[in-house]
Amino acid sequence: MGVNYIWDLVIKARQNNLAKSDLYFSPAQVYSPYMELSHETLNATTVDAKVEVNPYYRFYDIFRDLFDINNKEETELRQTLFDIFIHFLADMDLQMGMNKREFYIKFVLRDLESGIFGSSVWEKMKLLSQEEQEVVAGNILSLYETGEAVYLLKDTMRKLFKHSTIYANCEERDELLFYVGQEKTATSLAKLELIKTIFLPVRFHTLTYWEHHFGIIDVEETMRVDRIAIH
Repeated sequence: MGVNYIWDLVIKARQNNLAKSDLYFSPAQVYSPYMELSHETLNATTVDAKVEVNPYYRFYDIFRDLFDINNKEETELRQTLFDIFIHFLADMDLQMGMNKREFYIKFVLRDLESGIFGSSVWEKMKLLSQEEQEVVAGNILSLYETGEAVYLLKDTMRKLFKHSTIYANCEERDELLFYVGQEKTATSLAKLELIKTIFLPVRFHTLTYWEHHFGIIDVEETMRVDRIAIH
């Protein structure tokens, strides 16, 4: 599916780690009257920083007098104003499509960035994709609402580490065993530490297994020779 609206393009840019502030909108010189964005390829799915917009597709009443094509004066000023207006309209587009919970998630992300949870937490958050950041922020919001820290710890792990599993060992002490299911790297370690910092209740001790699972009797896939983690 192509990118055909300014809100669509902003979301796609975010997924490609391109900030909205890096986008520059200009009025298209050649465009289809049936499309908002002017692409060389009809169903373009990539995002370029410089974007040509047909302002009359949805915003004719706003731009019909402000940007008359026959007006050749103050071109640079009018281009700057156009970029500012389209950014503003894109923000309105995005907010109109958000529900109340999505607004709250944005507030949590803003709190994280401002350092309310500590500067080290935000440094680790910056290693996550936009989607992963929203997962963490959404579960922080759920933590305030429900207090279900262990459940949200498991949920966040499962969403950030697709092959992970957490086991509880509470016979002798409160202990959680983390099987991450991938290679231990600086980034994956930072992500795990972020999850534990936010969601792990203080009473729990933890053990972490990365690529190799510890052996579980009668569970064949965990009892493979040379693939069993020894602690």
